[in-house]
Amino acid sequence: GLACRGRLRKLLHVGIHLIFDMLAATSALGMTLFAYRWRLAEAAGRIDKAGPLYAVALVAGAALGGYGAGTLNLWLAGEAQVGRSILGALAGAILAVEIFKRWRGIRGSTGLIFVPAFATSVMVGRWGCFFSGLDDQTYGTPTALPWGRDFGDGVLRHPVQLYESFTMAAFLACALFLIGRREAFSMRNGFYVMVLVYAGQRFAWEFLKPYPGIGGPFNLLHFLCAGLVIYSLSMIAKGLRDGG
Repeated sequence: GLACRGRLRKLLHVGIHLIFDMLAATSALGMTLFAYRWRLAEAAGRIDKAGPLYAVALVAGAALGGYGAGTLNLWLAGEAQVGRSILGALAGAILAVEIFKRWRGIRGSTGLIFVPAFATSVMVGRWGCFFSGLDDQTYGTPTALPWGRDFGDGVLRHPVQLYESFTMAAFLACALFLIGRREAFSMRNGFYVMVLVYAGQRFAWEFLKPYPGIGGPFNLLHFLCAGLVIYSLSMIAKGLRDGG
């Protein structure tokens, strides 16, 4: 009956999301290998010098931040289930790595090698969110715009997943162009610029999502985005003050 069809639909959406997650991971890995051999071998060398605990901090921070922020956001929305958030993963990874760098006395950015991979992962992975429908909890608010998408409840909604995918695709093109030219500012601050762009566009799209506000019109992820914008701008400013 209806319950059986609902379970089948959910299994189908989970399968679609898993396929796109795998595509996103594979694409990100391929982009990293390409960028490393093309222009970023020196940037990646900074991570090698930091030692294996750098990777431990990165992965642990991303996991804790991703599942922590994603789950808390769903709980605030009244959904008692485990969630995950790439925004939370980014914030958690940054926090863990910055703590690690301070402990080890490492100065400057170590994240440039991750810029093409992160942008690629979002660009590809958000299509999985788009095709997963309402079950993915990433759909937008109702809209009368001609590109509104019915995710299964008969309501045309903003395809915010694609807004994010297209934004990061445009950023990736610009980033690769500047890396290819070895533009000095981008080579020093490319990771911080990526964080700024990603957090800034997510802040905008969050107004088009039906998550509950925890401070006026702002939801939990708005505050996370604001924190990342402040972080990226402060790191860029610090580099400029230091003459980098």
